Amino acid sequence: MRVLQKLENTRDYWFLLITSLFFFLLRLPSLFEPYWYGDEGIYQVLGIAMNQNRLLYKDIWDNKPPLLYFVYSIFESDQFWVRLFSLIVGLLTVIAFYFLTKKLFVKERIVWITTALFALLFGLPLLEGNIANAENFMLLPIIAAGFLVLKSTEYKILNTKYLILFTAGLLLGIAFLFKIVAVFDFAALLLFSVFADSSFSFKNLLKKTTLIFEIKKVTVFILGFVLPVILSAFVFLFNGAISYFIKAVLFSNVGYVGYGNKFIIPQGFLILKLFTLGLFCLFVYAKRKSLSKPTMFIWLWFAFSLFNAFFSQRPYTHYLLTLLPAFCLLVGYCLFDKKRQGFTFLVLIFAFVIIATSFWFFIRFPFYYTNFISFITNRKSVSSYQAFFDKQTPIDYELANYINSNTNQNDSIFIWGNNAQVYKLTNKLPPGKYTTAYHITNYPDGVSNTKKGILVKKPKAIVIMPNVGRIPFSLMDYREKIKIDNVLIYERIF
Repeated sequence: MRVLQKLENTRDYWFLLITSLFFFLLRLPSLFEPYWYGDEGIYQVLGIAMNQNRLLYKDIWDNKPPLLYFVYSIFESDQFWVRLFSLIVGLLTVIAFYFLTKKLFVKERIVWITTALFALLFGLPLLEGNIANAENFMLLPIIAAGFLVLKSTEYKILNTKYLILFTAGLLLGIAFLFKIVAVFDFAALLLFSVFADSSFSFKNLLKKTTLIFEIKKVTVFILGFVLPVILSAFVFLFNGAISYFIKAVLFSNVGYVGYGNKFIIPQGFLILKLFTLGLFCLFVYAKRKSLSKPTMFIWLWFAFSLFNAFFSQRPYTHYLLTLLPAFCLLVGYCLFDKKRQGFTFLVLIFAFVIIATSFWFFIRFPFYYTNFISFITNRKSVSSYQAFFDKQTPIDYELANYINSNTNQNDSIFIWGNNAQVYKLTNKLPPGKYTTAYHITNYPDGVSNTKKGILVKKPKAIVIMPNVGRIPFSLMDYREKIKIDNVLIYERIF
């Protein structure tokens, strides 16, 4: 009780309490959103499939590491509970970020401003913080790892330093299992841990004691990072799906990244970005003796996070969440370091301009909260509330109601469209391992796998969505049953 009373009397406690409440209120409407977001629809299908003993990647497919799908399976793909878990993780992330800023900044005012900015941008739907994507879950272990790496620089006892770095690597490995782009945070923190050592230089590496120390430090950090990945790989190895795991986690992302990075040659733009990042790292190394640890930490993390956001050269909003912590820290640094304030301000302006011109944003976010208030106060109909998020959403619910009324529990369906959330709304699974039309057409075995699934499962209904191209499967055993707002539903004849 004395500890609790002492904590309640601190400014930290009251700031975190107010900030956490503020963040909670920003995220609260997300718990009551309809099933509307396409990516979440895919995750929901995978969560259901895993609970029905379909093996991830082999029997049901998406191209992310496994932890996100396990989160959905644990909560049975119920959007309310997944979003609530995301909100709780978000609260812990804000708290972790606060303690990280306290490590970096001396002035309490700057700590408060930086944390409040992070909580605001992370809580608003502007960057899709309201969606339970991988980024929402991976920020907590990444920020915690950053705190630990900073903490490790304070210790002279090597075993303690190694243990802290191993734990930090472990947390980054967990983040990697949510999304592979956590490797860039790992790289940034690894470089910082090396550069922050006052005795480190390429010349000193010729000395045996320095070389052994650096090798041990880097090795334990890497071991911590790869351990969760290796353990996950063993799970899939024992289930006879290791090749599917490797393809999903690693190889399937090569083509995905290559799509927007062609410049003269394939991946040319990516090579150019890597070259620029490398030059910046060399600059930080050359200036490391004149830079404080907070400066090096923020500069390196921001550079790698900016590279991360533009890695695939695609404009998806939630990619910016991985940049958000470093961006907010750079804002705080701009206020903190008067010496480099002009330079930092120019970097922030440059980053803001390229982000604003390259990414999509949820531009209706000012009306997000009025939409919610109107709905809960009965001043807005259910369909109107749903249509705020996507005009297709009320139609998806209408389709689901029709399917639920005309099929039984054992009947299967097939949706030729990109609205996988209808599978969740009807508690059905796709006949093959692919959940959407763009997955079916993008993967070499997409059509053949789905065709085989249709022949085996014999879906009672085939739903054909408009604007997704011609369906590549025979409808010979089906007849058109009903048309719901340009959506055709075919029913099996026998």
